Amino acid sequence: MKNQEQIKTAPDGFGPVAAQYFTGTAWLKMRVVPDEITNCAIGEVIFEAGCRNNWHTHPSNQILIVIEGVGYYQEEGSPIREIKVGDVVNVLPGIKHWHGATPNGRFTHYAVGINTEKGVVDWLEPVTDEQYNSFK
Repeated sequence: MKNQEQIKTAPDGFGPVAAQYFTGTAWLKMRVVPDEITNCAIGEVIFEAGCRNNWHTHPSNQILIVIEGVGYYQEEGSPIREIKVGDVVNVLPGIKHWHGATPNGRFTHYAVGINTEKGVVDWLEPVTDEQYNSFK
């Protein structure tokens, strides 16, 4: 288990995420930044144990590629599912969802946003503790 000092220190090359859209500690490193030629964004996101992002949607697909640990993914109206190293989730445009770490450990994924000319993310309300703890 990481001590508090380690959890509060960003891994090399990572910065904090926009805290108002996350419950818990998470880190972000942009791997690809969209420009006038490349309309794709790729961010590597590290979620510390128990961290999750708010409910949100995307104007275009978001593709999640799990590279470390075990996480949770939930679409509105569906149960939470575990996602593990090697899993790929294709989130369709406009689908309300959230993702993050389990209570037991760190979770890392690449978040690939395609067609960024349509926009990147529309943030919504936080995931409640009751919602987060409903995994069965």
